[in-house]
Amino acid sequence: MVAASPNPIHNEKIEAIELPIIDLSAERSQVRNLIVKACEDYGFFKVINHGVPQDIVAKLEEQSLSFFAKTMAEKQRAGPAIPLGYGCKTIGFNGDMGEVEYLLFNTNPISIAQRSKTISNEPTKFSSAVSGYIEAMKDLACEILDLIGEGLWVPDTSVFSRMIRDVENDSFFRLNHYPHHVNKDCTNNMNSSCSSRVGFGAHNDPQILTLLRSNDVGGLQISPQDGVWVPAPSDPTAFWVNVGDLLQAMTNGRFVSVRHRALNNSSNSQSRMSMAYFATPPLNACINALPEMVTPEKPRLYKPFTWGEYKNTLYSLRLGDTRLNLFRASTNDELAS
Repeated sequence: MVAASPNPIHNEKIEAIELPIIDLSAERSQVRNLIVKACEDYGFFKVINHGVPQDIVAKLEEQSLSFFAKTMAEKQRAGPAIPLGYGCKTIGFNGDMGEVEYLLFNTNPISIAQRSKTISNEPTKFSSAVSGYIEAMKDLACEILDLIGEGLWVPDTSVFSRMIRDVENDSFFRLNHYPHHVNKDCTNNMNSSCSSRVGFGAHNDPQILTLLRSNDVGGLQISPQDGVWVPAPSDPTAFWVNVGDLLQAMTNGRFVSVRHRALNNSSNSQSRMSMAYFATPPLNACINALPEMVTPEKPRLYKPFTWGEYKNTLYSLRLGDTRLNLFRASTNDELAS
């Protein structure tokens, strides 16, 4: 559900910025304030001491690597991704490409169990690993969203997490594998063209919140401003959290949906693998700016819409496009509200 460009862009500026790291075991009032600030400044932060058991991560990583190590013919039994299932290089339906292969799931355990039959020779084991990880991510996402509600001082602090806990939530989960590729022209890490192959191109996530974990191979970058990219160092023990379009809309632009991408780094002999959980509301959920976020000085930026409407829009576009602008509120919309 993201757009990728097959060609690197060379007229970019890479900046090393110390991105926010938030210890979830710290005092709660401090944690919620730090999360709100990170969402305002970057739309992106890392969480440590998050409470997710390492064995849950390890089981899924083992199962995932086993699948991606199969022959292409074997992997293609789990595809094509329309949109769920196995995909390779082709991303979405509108011509987007990237140096990546992936598995995409919705988070329904029955659906995962059924799809696992085409993925693994031990489908029960694979399904259990995926579902266990998703459940841990759902709990972590809801905890972070509740902290955001508290930090924003809204009366209903579960206003965000309730959408994810809803049994009809449309959350999904993606396993990305960026295969190592050898460039014979690359003799050292100083050649910038050796590390600029695009895995997933620049995009904003459309959902509420994304939780991303990767192995110890780097490649993730965020763009705090046009033409500037900031590497997010890999840390297999932590999770990167990024704000999605829906959270930007619900906070009336106070939080920023961060633009990001993943490069496939050919200078590393190990493949990169990431696990992304996308916390998403039900299709019929109405997305609207919270009343506390709208003031005479900061009028409503976006007209109300449902996640289903937004999802249909993003499928119709190149998914690297900025979609929220299509839902900008007009003066008439503001007067009517």
